[in-house]
Order: sequence, then structure tokens, then C-alpha cells
Amino acid sequence: MDTTSAPAGAAPATPAATPRLAPEAFAERAAAIEREVGKVIVGQRELVRQTLTALLANSHALLEGVPGLGKTMLIRTIGEVIDCTFNRIQFTPDLMPADITGTNILVEEGGKRIFRFQPGPIFANLVLADEINRATPKTQSSLLEAMQEHQVTVARQRFPLEPPFFVLATQNPLEMEGTYPLPEAQLDRFLFKVMVPFPSEEDLIAIIDRTTGADAPTTTKVADAAEIVEMQRLARAVPIAPHVTAYAVSILSATHPDQPRAPELVRDYVRYGGSPRGAQARVTGGKIYALLDGRFNVSIDDIRAVALPALRHRVILNFEGEAEGITPEAIVRSILDSVTPPAVE
Repeated sequence: MDTTSAPAGAAPATPAATPRLAPEAFAERAAAIEREVGKVIVGQRELVRQTLTALLANSHALLEGVPGLGKTMLIRTIGEVIDCTFNRIQFTPDLMPADITGTNILVEEGGKRIFRFQPGPIFANLVLADEINRATPKTQSSLLEAMQEHQVTVARQRFPLEPPFFVLATQNPLEMEGTYPLPEAQLDRFLFKVMVPFPSEEDLIAIIDRTTGADAPTTTKVADAAEIVEMQRLARAVPIAPHVTAYAVSILSATHPDQPRAPELVRDYVRYGGSPRGAQARVTGGKIYALLDGRFNVSIDDIRAVALPALRHRVILNFEGEAEGITPEAIVRSILDSVTPPAVE
């Protein structure tokens, strides 16, 4: 290293920080990703937007819907559009935790037998956990440390996961055969739970035309791992006004039946409300929605726009709520109707 230009006794110069991505470039790059994904995924714009938001928030997303709606195809397409490592894990009842995290294997080296860690499929930038609720709770729990700490511990050794690290999980409705409910602690680690709706008849026609013709749709890579990390950094730098943060906290408080803000529907049918991660999810998601809209500040509407995917899996109904057929979506909507935004001082 050349030090001739540094004054004697001066501390070594620190490397220049990576220039931050401009907000305009953020929106352009995100639009390019959505556009490429749209070449394969017909319609479902809100589904693609919410999934991409979870990725840009440096978090994870859970997609729920009946089989055949394109959940796996969406995630594989995102893996093709972003130039990063991609692994798929097919969850089955006989899948073991070591099949996900990896294990130590015995190898011969220099005439000696030693244990060497063999990484599992969790070591990738983008991990598809397909049909995650078909595995046993023991196997499901093997993802907890990786999703929260971005590391894996095997035999008292810690192995960090390279950024960006994004788990996109799919699950079938619990009433279907061979499913296990995800523990609340694991559900809470997903930034969003995104419901995959059945496509309209117009979209079905487009799907059939694309999938039964001679020409298969193709995509091109429009971003790499380093660019995704820079977009994640920019998202965290978006400012948010105190009254907007207070509104996000008020909504979270209203999910708890013992809080004064809770509406009647929450008091009657909710057992547990959302954790602080619920407010974090709405603030982070609101920041990304603002950037996608070309703004560098978060509005009340941004917080409201991400309320359903951020809270629907964090609101736990009581027995009466389940018996009456109350849905978490109905609970969240009643909260949005009852909690008024604070006045700007």
C-alpha cells in the first residue's frame, strides 16, 4: 500500500464508503425486477410487490395459497432475475434439520481422519423453502437461527450466511392433508405473510397461452447481490416522521385485547396481538413503498398499505374467533378503521 502521501504519524486513511444508491435508481432497479418477473408471472402485481418488498427489507416472506397458483414459479423467477446464489429445499415429513443446515462429515486428509463441515442448502443468498408446513416442527425450527441471526451453528461452530440472505417460503392452507402449523415464533420472523389469490379468467387465458405454446417466456438478470445489499441500505436510510412512527405503534397496540386502543372485534376474538416486529415490519415496508413511489419520506398511506401482510400472521385468534370464522384480515381492517392517525404537531 502506498503511504508516501500520508503525513508522518497520521492515522491510516479509512477506505471510502460505498456511494449510496440514489432514490431514483432504487425505483428504476425495482421496476426492472418487477418487469422481468412479469414476463413469467401473469398478473399478481400486489403479490410480486410485497414479495420484493420483503427482499429489499433484508427479511423473509411467507406465501400461502392452494397448490398450482405459481408460488414456486414466482420465487424461482426472482432467483433467475437477480444474479445471486439460489437453493431450493423441498420440505417433506422425513426431512431432518441437518438436511437444511449441513453437518460434519468424516474425511481423510494427509493420512488423518478429520471432521469437515459440509454446508447445507441454507447457504445461499435466496432460499426457497417449498411447502414449509409439510415438515415436522423440529425441522421447521432449524430455520429460526438462520432467519434471525443470519448464521448457522453446528457442533458449537458458527457459520455466517453471506448477504443478502432471503428465505421465501411457501405453505399450503392448514386444512389440506399432511400439514403442520408453523410455530408463532417462526411466523414472527417473516416480515410479510402474502396470500396468493386465484387468478382472474383473463389472467388464466394469458397463463395458458404462455405455458402451452412453443415459446417459453425467458428473463434476463437485472441486478446482482451487491446491488440488492445497497438497495437494502438505502431503504433503512429513508427518514420517517415521529407522528408516522407513532401511528405504526398505535396500530400494533390496538392488536392487543388488553390495550385501550383495541376495538371491540379485537377484545372479543383475539388471544394474542402482534410483537414489536409487527411495527418494525410496517415501518420498514413503508419505507420501501415510499421509495418505489419515488419519495424519500414515509407517509401514513405507506403504513396502511403494508398493514395486512405485516400483521395477518401475527394476530392469534382465540377459540371464539376461530369458531365464529373471524379472519385475521378482518381484525386488521377493523383496527385500521378505528385507529386515527395522530395530528402533526
